[in-house]
This record gives sequence, structure tokens and C-alpha cells, in this order.
Amino acid sequence: MNTIIITYAVNQEFTPITIDGWNIKYVITGVGKAKSAMRLTEAVILFKPDFVLNIGTAGTLAHNVGDTFICNKFIDRDYQSTQLPGLEYEIGETDIKYKTLTTWLCDKQNKVGTCSTGDTFITEVAAFHEDVIDMEAYAQALVCKEFNIPFIAVKYVTDIVGQNSVKHWEDKLSDARKHLTEWVKKNLPASSEPTLLFA
Repeated sequence: MNTIIITYAVNQEFTPITIDGWNIKYVITGVGKAKSAMRLTEAVILFKPDFVLNIGTAGTLAHNVGDTFICNKFIDRDYQSTQLPGLEYEIGETDIKYKTLTTWLCDKQNKVGTCSTGDTFITEVAAFHEDVIDMEAYAQALVCKEFNIPFIAVKYVTDIVGQNSVKHWEDKLSDARKHLTEWVKKNLPASSEPTLLFA
């Protein structure tokens, strides 16, 4: 039976999910890159997962509230804005074993994009071009890259940056939990299929 770690930033995003054939472990990482990296690292060492799935909420400038994005590229916007020579701030498809998850990435019903991660809750329009923004995904992608574990983040858009983002995020949490739970149950293979995800 394959083991999957499903990560959430905060309790308000968490809903337990049961799928036949999967040993599912849940990790509430806390908000921000440092906590997220630390708690996922602890969980990876303890549970030795076959796959890590981050599900949660995100803001956007370019898309709509209610959209779901599969993030397969990650930007550390704090490092990106620093622009120091040799400072890496991007994790792309070739850095993590995304080829193991091609069914999700190639499904035309799914939107695939880039997540911008930083240690601030963005409430004002800023100069970035990524599809969605959060505060944890880049750090988790980095952990999985180091441990050579497949990783994907699935984000539900709760707010448009610059349009009362904190209030919109709070108002949409219930919708996000319901939608993301349904998405995982629909897309994660059941009992006889899990090994196909990692073929």
C-alpha cells in the first residue's frame, strides 16, 4: 500500500480524506516557509511517503475565485525579489518527479500553473506573473526535491489580490475544503491503481 502525505497550512483548510488502497498521513504545517519545511521534513523522515500532496487555498491576480490549479512550478518570491547572483528561487518540472503524475498534468479539465510562495499574505497588487500565490508550497517542493519524492500542490483560489483578500479568504474556506476534498477523491486512483501513479 502506498503512503501519501497530504499537507495543509492551517486547521481551517483541513478535511480528512479516506481512499481505499492508500495509507494517508496528514500534516498541518503551519503558515510560512520555515515551519512548513520543518514539519514536512519531520513527516517525510517518519512516514517515508511515496508521494506528497499539498492542498490548500491561494490568491491570484490573473484568474477567478473558485478556480483550481495544479502547481507544477514554484517560485520563492522573497528570493526572487532579492535578485542576488547565484540565489536560486525557482523549482521547475525537471527538479521533481512530475513525470509520475502526468495524468493530472495532462488532463485538460485541470489548470496547471505556477505558484509564488512567500512569507507575507499579499493583500495589494504586486509585480508578479505567477498563476497563484501562497505561503508554503515552494518550501514543501524544496523538501521533496531534496528527498527525491514526487510532489504536487493543488490550490483553490479564494481571493483576488487587492480586493479585500483576507476577508475573501475567510469567506471561501468552506467552499475550498469541500471542493478540494472532492477533487482529491475524484483524481487519486483507488485501491487497485495506486502503483500506476508511480510507474
